[in-house]
Amino acid sequence: MEENNNTTTKKSSRSMMLTVLVVLIAMASVTIWICYQVTQAGAHARYMGIKNLSSEKVSKIIRGAEMNAVNIFDEVNSHLDSPDEVISALKSKATLNLDVRGYFAAFEPDYFPEKGTWFEPYVYQPDYGGFDYRQVGSARHNYTKSPWYVRAKSSGTSFWSEPYYYYDGTSMSGHYSTFVKPIYNTKGELACVCGADMKFEWLAKELKWVDENSRSNKLLNKYLVMSDLSFYTIILDSDGTCLAHPEEKEMAINDKNVLKDLQHRKSGVADLDIHGESCTVFYGPVEYIDWAVAVIVPKKDILKPMVPIAGVLLSMVIIGMFIVWFICKR
Repeated sequence: MEENNNTTTKKSSRSMMLTVLVVLIAMASVTIWICYQVTQAGAHARYMGIKNLSSEKVSKIIRGAEMNAVNIFDEVNSHLDSPDEVISALKSKATLNLDVRGYFAAFEPDYFPEKGTWFEPYVYQPDYGGFDYRQVGSARHNYTKSPWYVRAKSSGTSFWSEPYYYYDGTSMSGHYSTFVKPIYNTKGELACVCGADMKFEWLAKELKWVDENSRSNKLLNKYLVMSDLSFYTIILDSDGTCLAHPEEKEMAINDKNVLKDLQHRKSGVADLDIHGESCTVFYGPVEYIDWAVAVIVPKKDILKPMVPIAGVLLSMVIIGMFIVWFICKR
């Protein structure tokens, strides 16, 4: 009889321990799932905020470059009677916006007969600082056949050119986009096409500044757990081409859904493989121009806060089972 009671007690203890184990595992799983959702929501809010901040920063730079360029172009417009005064007009306000690498005025062929067929004065920032001037128009560089010149002449409106790569073996080499505006004389005839060259490497430095400030912001990072904030920000063209990026972080986005959003100027979030690493990409359009800003965040960094949570819950399950075992044994 006593042996039967002991057997029954052991079976009851095992059933109780199994029940408690199932309950503890279920509670731990639900808790981990909730923490995962909260972590994802926190990351979404954080990095969408950084994306919006970067987008606003780029918009301000673009808008500032446009406004300053228009002022210079208007100065050129008021001095169309002298090539020397045109050069002086380009130099007059060039220092107001150092985000622009150079300004030019590409005149219609033989507009100033004394300057020859191709007259294109260019005021730019050299390596040694300040602004310098050179004449870049020539038979070899027939700017009248360039896409930006043809488009400006046919449309009669200002615009940002398609991104392009310029190379001359100096620090001027790099990826650019140019703000272009046609200028007309008092007779309503096209006199020249003016442009302001912006180098993407400068935009990359501005984005880096936003990233570093976001990492060092104590209020923004007050409740972070274990994350090393290894995110970075890039600028994308509507076709997924990376226009500005940190060093050694050049890439191209090929995901069809992301490209569709970029073309329709929509914001979104996507899990992509970037340089062999699983990442979450937070992206959205830039105002005033057909570009987008994207914040690249390694998924392992987003999930790092789950490590201590999972460790605590696992410890609680083990301790709980030990307590139940101890009670059943007694």
